[in-house]
Amino acid sequence: MNEEVTLKNHPPKRIISLVPSQTELLADLGLEDEVVGITKFCVHPKAWFRNKPRVGGTKKVKMNVVHDLQPDLIIGNKEENTREDIEYLKKHYPVWMSDILNFSDSIEMIKQLGFITQKEPQAKKWTQSINDARIQLPDLPHPPSVAYFIWRKPWMVVGKQTYIHNFMETCGFKNAFADFSRYPEVELENLGRRNIDLVFLSSEPFPFKDKHISELNNYLPNAKIQLINGEMFSWYGSRMKMGFDYVSKLIKKI
Repeated sequence: MNEEVTLKNHPPKRIISLVPSQTELLADLGLEDEVVGITKFCVHPKAWFRNKPRVGGTKKVKMNVVHDLQPDLIIGNKEENTREDIEYLKKHYPVWMSDILNFSDSIEMIKQLGFITQKEPQAKKWTQSINDARIQLPDLPHPPSVAYFIWRKPWMVVGKQTYIHNFMETCGFKNAFADFSRYPEVELENLGRRNIDLVFLSSEPFPFKDKHISELNNYLPNAKIQLINGEMFSWYGSRMKMGFDYVSKLIKKI
């Protein structure tokens, strides 16, 4: 965000995370005692989800809960959190923001959070294991064209200038909607013009199910339609290691 953040305590002892994937990373860096608050969407690790205080959602933070927890660092993300919430929080606490659009951004975020929390050895271990998993991805000499759906009514797909787009391309897929930015709405009647080989129906934010496969089959009879775990494609941080392993198995399956 190109802003300077001054910490009163270094390393911080009372951290609130407003981003599910970064919450999981903090757990994997060994910050059990330091993280005092998370959102209701921070489902990993399960023990934290059950036991850590929740400060609302990623888009609607409960400020009274934040004040009660008295954090000395809040960790957010430009896309996940609202500008209004972050601007308010910055008036009261140190707020560190990430802005993740690609693989390199995520690796840099892991390194920076390792530095901020004085967990640099653990951060280095994770970046190495993520890179190792990326190198092990099966080669796709003829990258299939993929339509990645995230929503229904309206039907929405992933375009460029998103982390998911970059993750797909890193894995060897070709985004069928790379000529659109962000998350465009699409008409099912026009899908046949795109030469789509694969369709990914994500588990989040819309929970696609088997019944939606037949709905799309009517418009893409020659494409393979696959339900996929959205966390594996959209969560940056330590989850990327699991994401690359997941995609390696998915490629062999399809």
